[in-house]
Amino acid sequence: MRIIGETLRYGARLELGGADALRQRCGDNLLVIVGGGRGATLVTGGDGGCVWLPLRGKLRISAGEHGFVVEPGQLFVSEADQRLQASGRGTALWIALVAQRPGWRRALIRAGSMFAPEPGLVPAAHLATPTFRRLAMRIVRAVIEHRGEYELQSAVDDLLGGIIDLQAEFAGMIERCPGRTLAQRQNVFLRLQRVRNLMATRCEQELDIPELARVASYSPWHFIRAFHSVYGETPHAYLVERRLERARRLVRSSPLAISEIASASGFENRCAFSRLFKQRFGISAAALRREHGVGIRLSRNRRCDDAELPRRAVSATPPANSRQLGAATDF
Repeated sequence: MRIIGETLRYGARLELGGADALRQRCGDNLLVIVGGGRGATLVTGGDGGCVWLPLRGKLRISAGEHGFVVEPGQLFVSEADQRLQASGRGTALWIALVAQRPGWRRALIRAGSMFAPEPGLVPAAHLATPTFRRLAMRIVRAVIEHRGEYELQSAVDDLLGGIIDLQAEFAGMIERCPGRTLAQRQNVFLRLQRVRNLMATRCEQELDIPELARVASYSPWHFIRAFHSVYGETPHAYLVERRLERARRLVRSSPLAISEIASASGFENRCAFSRLFKQRFGISAAALRREHGVGIRLSRNRRCDDAELPRRAVSATPPANSRQLGAATDF
């Protein structure tokens, strides 16, 4: 079992749109892609799924006509047999782990489990803790600095081991799925996870129960019942939770007004958004923004009249040369 590392720089494009292309590239091994810069694009379509983890900037993932954004602090495991196109925005830095089914099985066994989890890594959206981001940076350095296969293998094993631990809770959920056999319950769980991932990645959009039920191949009534039985909450409650989490991220980092954040997070009613936000996080959106100093940063960035400009300006450091700027934005 080998780990093959490759880099995608500004404007580069790597096509792995089918099982044959992926097999020619890495066989039954695991391929680690480190992408950086605007326009670095990866197209995948193998039968084993992918792990996506952005470290800086946003990673745009498109599947057919639909697309979604994975941000730093998030980790996404995509479905198998799905053609995806991923590209970073601006000075984005991200990693992707790609393999066919045999490669994933061998990688997961090597990651510390006595057996590969069935049905392999489950498609899901996870929070990427600082530990995950540190492991991802180890992978980045091992790939771009050619530190050797052992160091890359060790970092990948640790990352996959962490993902397996994250997904350990899915075993109990699979047991709660309807079905007489384990294979049937796993199939039901994957259908429900497809809907849950759709809500997690497109929570700001209008999603109604009949549409979600069709994705899971259920009637609306059976879908709500199965979802609540497996996850312990209704689809609507989960969707509202994802919208509130998205709103909190925007409040902490976005220059948008609170009313605009509510709308961008899928809330039509500003009052309902304010009430739910404070109920969920114990603090109002405006107070959270002040806590993180977003308003202060915005006021500093506003345009000034000539009279407000300082009369003296002294540079504390010499200007950066082109080499230093390149080192800060590339790898």
